[in-house]
Amino acid sequence: MPLLRVPYTDPLPLPKIIPSSASTASGAIAALVEFLSAPSPPSAAKDKTVLLTGAGISVASGLADYRGTNGTYTLNRNYRPIYFNEFCESHEARKRYWARSFLGWTNLHRAKPNSAHVAVGRLGELGVVRKCVTQNVDSFHPSAHPSLPTIELHGYLRSLVCLTCRSEYSRAAFQKQLAMLNPAWAAFLQQIIATGALDTEHPDERQKKGLKTNPDGDVDIPNAPYTTFRYPACPVCLEKPPQRPGGGIVEVRVDKDGAWAEDSNGGILKPAVIMFGESIPGPTKTAAEQAIDEASRVLVVGSSLATYSAWRLIKRAKENGMPIGILNLGGVRGEESFFADVSPENTGWMAVRCSEPADKILPQVVKVLEEDKILR
Repeated sequence: MPLLRVPYTDPLPLPKIIPSSASTASGAIAALVEFLSAPSPPSAAKDKTVLLTGAGISVASGLADYRGTNGTYTLNRNYRPIYFNEFCESHEARKRYWARSFLGWTNLHRAKPNSAHVAVGRLGELGVVRKCVTQNVDSFHPSAHPSLPTIELHGYLRSLVCLTCRSEYSRAAFQKQLAMLNPAWAAFLQQIIATGALDTEHPDERQKKGLKTNPDGDVDIPNAPYTTFRYPACPVCLEKPPQRPGGGIVEVRVDKDGAWAEDSNGGILKPAVIMFGESIPGPTKTAAEQAIDEASRVLVVGSSLATYSAWRLIKRAKENGMPIGILNLGGVRGEESFFADVSPENTGWMAVRCSEPADKILPQVVKVLEEDKILR
């Protein structure tokens, strides 16, 4: 059975802080240090910690999250992301997607990893964390800590992939082509950059300037002429059209400027992310499961586990008898079941649940662990 990425829209419960001392920043730091330093349980095969991160870890980089206090699903309840089948089947849907993505790419492209990503890398250098699984598509983890293995569960926005030949293509180069094919849109982009509307992804601030902010570089302009937008075809398919599975050659046509023509039957580029309704590749799914199975404990950072692909990994960890920690502002899907059997005597070694910003807490956790290592 393929694993599909599907949205979860049920209300999330308020977190129950574990241990109770983790209700303050200093208490959360102490509990997390104990969690990460504790001996592995007897059932663990190896002494390894795996991280699972979500949009919350990138908020301090200026990116929007989904379900936090200022998240898209919190403030813009009518937001509906494009589904994989819509993107594949509809030329008009792709125009709308690429127009909005063209406007939003500027902020995403110039955003950088924050102190939480750096702290994750340092945890890897200290030997505390051995692997990272991320739901994020911003590429901050592999950029901030290339030596710490990262599994990008939902893909990445730095590249595109052709639906026909599966070749990858640089998003930065694609953005330049979009600007050349859509000069009026490019001029409009420069205008909204000048207003400062793209300096923040805070929904209220953008709303004041006529924009709706959504995750993953999506900017909605109400009543915009999306149907006029044009996008290029896959250059590999254009140069050497591949054969179709049933025989014959894939027909990829472009207009006089190089924009994909609607009478084509291939050569469509999509972002190299796993869209809602799209199957997560088997190798990625297996690698994430192995990361859990090979670990002794798991720490969730900045994720509400609202997508099944992430939630099931923590469910797997629970079934494996692993200690679970969660550092996330706001509720987390199914967290009550993850902590149902935590001993009242637990001070962090068995489980931890705190609701604090990762960029403030993780660097302090690293500092304590570094000092502890020096003293040893």
